[in-house]
Amino acid sequence: MTTAAEDLKQILKNPSNILSSEEIPPELLSDVLGRKKGNASALVFAESTDDVSSVLKYANAKKISVTPRGAGTNLVGSTVPDNGGIILDLSRMNHILEIDYENLTALVEPGVVLQDFQKYVESQNLFYPPDPGEKTATIGGNIATNAGGMRAVKYGVTRNYVMGLELVLADGSVITTGNKNRKDTTGLDIKNIIVGSEGTLAVITKCLLKLIAKPECSRSVLISFDSLKNGIETVPVILKASLNPTALEFIERKVVQLGEDFLKLDFPDKNAEAYLLLTFDGNKDEINSNIKKLEETIKGKAKNLLILEDSELSSNVWKIRGCLVKAVEEVSEQEPLDIVVPISKIDTFVEYVNQLEKETGMRMISFGHAGDGNVHLCVVRGNRDQETWERELEQNLSKLYSKANELGGLISGEHGLGLSKREFFFNLTEKKNTALMNQIKTAFDGNRILNPHISYCD
Repeated sequence: MTTAAEDLKQILKNPSNILSSEEIPPELLSDVLGRKKGNASALVFAESTDDVSSVLKYANAKKISVTPRGAGTNLVGSTVPDNGGIILDLSRMNHILEIDYENLTALVEPGVVLQDFQKYVESQNLFYPPDPGEKTATIGGNIATNAGGMRAVKYGVTRNYVMGLELVLADGSVITTGNKNRKDTTGLDIKNIIVGSEGTLAVITKCLLKLIAKPECSRSVLISFDSLKNGIETVPVILKASLNPTALEFIERKVVQLGEDFLKLDFPDKNAEAYLLLTFDGNKDEINSNIKKLEETIKGKAKNLLILEDSELSSNVWKIRGCLVKAVEEVSEQEPLDIVVPISKIDTFVEYVNQLEKETGMRMISFGHAGDGNVHLCVVRGNRDQETWERELEQNLSKLYSKANELGGLISGEHGLGLSKREFFFNLTEKKNTALMNQIKTAFDGNRILNPHISYCD
């Protein structure tokens, strides 16, 4: 009896792109954290839509599970393969196929790395706004998780920039959904069902993306506060002032210290307890007007306001903000969360987190996208042994997710569910909703081969 790897070497044009189970590097059996590991009978580095189609056609006939992956930067176990399944790596499908300057669109393959794509389109005086913290993620991965990031407060999330997709369904058939038209009410929007589905419904092989004109310039502002509570309470005041910030982040001083130590960089105003970090983009007059209005809006509410006019200082501040999950991971194992709550409830939720930290003795580090209610949390292991860590983490996650739910929030804003949040998803989601999701899963993938271990079957 032949193995999946042996069979696939007979089917695909380039057998050297297929690895057998014993040849698969350990890091490709996990996500970026490397703590949850799976097993696979084969790994395929796809180079074309035909490759993807052939793999899925074979897997569907054999009823073998398939785990799609890109750069592997996922934080919740979405790229951990099921036992004996096939890993379908799309990182070599990494070409920018077209820039349509008249319609302001780009056609790219799913393995294109976000930072490379953004750099290229900006060199063409164009702009792709989605900007999640992990810039080495792929466009396909961003779409699979509906990645958000720091610019979401002004520009929205990945979903807002996906105009069309080429998809390979579980049976190997290829379809195209969406188009270059800016309006479309012609039937159900299949592409929007795929966005955020974490590889459970179809495999993305081409992405049609919306571009906009590159802003003339941007400028960042750092506001310091005597307490995190004062900073969080200022967020709705800023949002109501019609200042239209591109980004609006909150960070505690104790978290900044971790970032400083990790990158060996300095952050301004070390005497503050918390900060709001804002960016404005557009033309110079608009930016200057908004910053002046910001100064008037926060008068008497903040400790200090610093306009980051020096480009190196501004870059360092944003580097520190962007490295925080990695900085915490350097100190201790941790569980990174991306809970989202209504903007008006951010301060209530962060107060709850701080109280829970005091009650349980488990360190909980808060920062995130204050402008859209996305609270990032690092729940830190410290010196707990494995059994204690797993038990106390489970208890505290249940409390955190339940509190978010009570406030009208959700357990994930941009990381996805993966393996890490699946149990909590079922506990907090109405059965009618999950039943409908299962019907959609069946319609796309009748044999349930695509990421079945993270799908919506309880």
